Amino acid sequence: MEIIILLIAISLTIAVFFLGAFIWNMKSGQYDDTYGPSVRMLFEDKRNTKAELPEKKDVKE
Repeated sequence: MEIIILLIAISLTIAVFFLGAFIWNMKSGQYDDTYGPSVRMLFEDKRNTKAELPEKKDVKE
């Protein structure tokens, strides 16, 4: 019975260690997407193209 309590304590200690490491990595920016924005700018955004086009005026000759 004592070994079960010891194993539970060890497993909880390891779990808390990994949780702390994960939180620390999230706060330090380890998982920030640095590749996505550089690729996203290469694709045309179809939603904003209509708003950016100037209005066409009828030119009478």
